[in-house]
Amino acid sequence: MGCRVVWWFTDGKPGHENQGRGLIRALGNHFTLTIHEIPATAVRLPWLQWLTSRFSAGEGLPSPDYIIGAGHATHLPMLAARRARGGRVVVLMKPSLPISLFDLAIVPKHDGLAASETVLLTHGVLNNVVSGAARDLDKGLILIGGPSKNYGWSDDQMLAQVFEIVTSAPGVNWVLTSSRRTPSVFLPLLRSRELENLEVLSHEQTGSDWLPQQLTCADRVWVSEDSVSMVYEALTSGSPVGLLSVPQLVEGRVSVGIGALKKCGMVTGYSAWQECGTLRENSDPFNEAERCAEWIFSKWSCK
Repeated sequence: MGCRVVWWFTDGKPGHENQGRGLIRALGNHFTLTIHEIPATAVRLPWLQWLTSRFSAGEGLPSPDYIIGAGHATHLPMLAARRARGGRVVVLMKPSLPISLFDLAIVPKHDGLAASETVLLTHGVLNNVVSGAARDLDKGLILIGGPSKNYGWSDDQMLAQVFEIVTSAPGVNWVLTSSRRTPSVFLPLLRSRELENLEVLSHEQTGSDWLPQQLTCADRVWVSEDSVSMVYEALTSGSPVGLLSVPQLVEGRVSVGIGALKKCGMVTGYSAWQECGTLRENSDPFNEAERCAEWIFSKWSCK
């Protein structure tokens, strides 16, 4: 297993950092890594540093083998770092700059790019969830999103779904958490139902490591279908996944992707669960971060 130096560029956005963290963790299965995190905000005038082939934020650091980052704010700093210090750039998600400027790109299918020798398409964005070896049969997890440009919201509809799921499995200890998009009235309404086997937590009560830890041990997971990133995190955990229905406003790439997951049986829609009473187990391992790491390893293991 070779040793590699990674410069990891971050933009302070939890979702973007979660992607980078997941890929780096998976790369660690193939290489011994030395990781140096560089905030994009620490790179002043990146276009000027690119022009002058200087990179002050990397002073004192060993030169990188791999430069990794997600988010528009990281793109020019990563290119400036490569020009000054060498290494290969892996950009996560569709970049704002021409994709030919990057050595490799790992892009969700719903971003609409074509696969190539240097572009790998993924099912959803990467995450840092690890499949749980031993699931707690008494633990269930419910993850709630909120309205977006693709989906609307109905408190009554969501309350009815959560109530039916929780009361249909009284022997399961359920934990429900919200997201930043969840309407502020929803959690108080849910708490007023006083469901004995349901613990309700605001997203403000959970840290960055809380969800991966919960997913590792949950026996079953429900996610509102507007929460695309959490759907793929739940799938990565290896637990059976159900989708809570929310009003669909438009049919776009995101909703088409969710529909494809239902069609191929990777997730169970709420109406399908009502008919059969169970969530379908996903027999095929789902780990996009590991697949991406294997792709990188196949290209650069000897370089």
